[in-house]
Amino acid sequence: MFFIFGINTKQEKLDFDELKICKVCGSYGRYEVYLEYTALSLFFIPVFKWGKKYFVKSNCCGSVFSISDEIGRDIEWGRISSIRDEDLIPIRTHYRKKRSCSNCGYELDEGHIYCPKCGVKN
Repeated sequence: MFFIFGINTKQEKLDFDELKICKVCGSYGRYEVYLEYTALSLFFIPVFKWGKKYFVKSNCCGSVFSISDEIGRDIEWGRISSIRDEDLIPIRTHYRKKRSCSNCGYELDEGHIYCPKCGVKN
C-alpha cells in the first residue's frame, strides 16, 4: 500500500473587498484580503492547515499590508465589514509619486528640469 502526500503553501482570496482611500498613495482604490497558509495534503486533499497569515493588498498602488490574526479570522468569518488604517502593518510599499509639469500636467521623468511638452521649468 502506498500514500500520496505533500506539503504546500497556498494563498486564497477571501470574500472581502473594501473601497477606500489608500493610506500609502492617497488614491481611491480597493483593499483585497488574502489568506496564506501551509497545508498537508493526503491524496491531493488538504487534511491539516497551519501557519495562517492574513494580508491586505491595495489595488491602486500594489502595496501589501499585514493584519492581525484576530482581525483576519473575523474577516474570514464575515464578522468585520471594514478595515481601519491603524490595523494595517506595511510590508511592501513601492509607490512613488510621479512628477508632473505645473503648467500643462505632462508626466515628467526624474531627469527633466524643463517640460518636454511646453518648455516650462519645473
